[in-house]
Amino acid sequence: MRLFNFRLHALALVLLFLMGLRTAWADDARPLVLGVFPYVTARQIVEIYRPVAKALEEKLQRRVLLFTAPDFTTFAKRTRQGKYDILLTAPHLAWLAHEEARYLPLLKYDLSIHGLLVVKSDSQFKDLEDLRGHTIATPDSLALVVLAGKIEMAVSGLREKIDYQLKQSGTHINAAMQVIHGRADGAMLAEQTFNLMRPELRQQLRVLALTPRLSSFMYLTHPRLPVTEVQSIRTALLDFSASPDKQARKHHSSNGAIEPIDDAMFQAISPYALATQKMLLQKK
Repeated sequence: MRLFNFRLHALALVLLFLMGLRTAWADDARPLVLGVFPYVTARQIVEIYRPVAKALEEKLQRRVLLFTAPDFTTFAKRTRQGKYDILLTAPHLAWLAHEEARYLPLLKYDLSIHGLLVVKSDSQFKDLEDLRGHTIATPDSLALVVLAGKIEMAVSGLREKIDYQLKQSGTHINAAMQVIHGRADGAMLAEQTFNLMRPELRQQLRVLALTPRLSSFMYLTHPRLPVTEVQSIRTALLDFSASPDKQARKHHSSNGAIEPIDDAMFQAISPYALATQKMLLQKK
């Protein structure tokens, strides 16, 4: 009986030691922060990207926290400050993150998108010229679809603040809702976000114009992360993209597959990025 008690005591000490190691590992490993630019609400970001964070956690054996910001300007500021370990952002903001904060471009979604200009489905607007003298709701003024949309308006001879007014509405969904509720005559938003709207809302809108196709969101990593960890993040994201898991398939159906970044495409976005950089400087 004494020998049995000794062995039981020894086993308990071993278990406590192992538990202590596990606790120490968990305490020492600072959670990684995945920053997602605020193109939809914070709740929608959690719904869309929680499966991605979970896949990263399983691969890295480390907690991954989802963060965003109240607006694009704040998000860009936090990016420059290095608040995010992993960054998911629009291509023009990815370009700035690389140039200003040395973030490493890693991967992107392969689903290129159009910027849309939508109006009420029963409105009389037939082309962009018909919007002369009217108000157009937009997400954040730094959104890529807004920059591209303003170019399309200019091609049609329409000048902002002279021939039409823009009304910032925070998110893409909010911009569309301004039209539905009669507070704006048109709205600029991303095709991807338009497709995420509930059918009964989408049916109340009509696409009046499209921008040329725009590159989709990009993943980047902060330079403080070790090379080995960056490689693990890359592997985890590519494995998630190839996964037959139901949540992964649902994610890819809306966002596209994850693939390497084309350097030429990354450089092609620089005019939008430089315009954004100028706008951010004016806001300081």
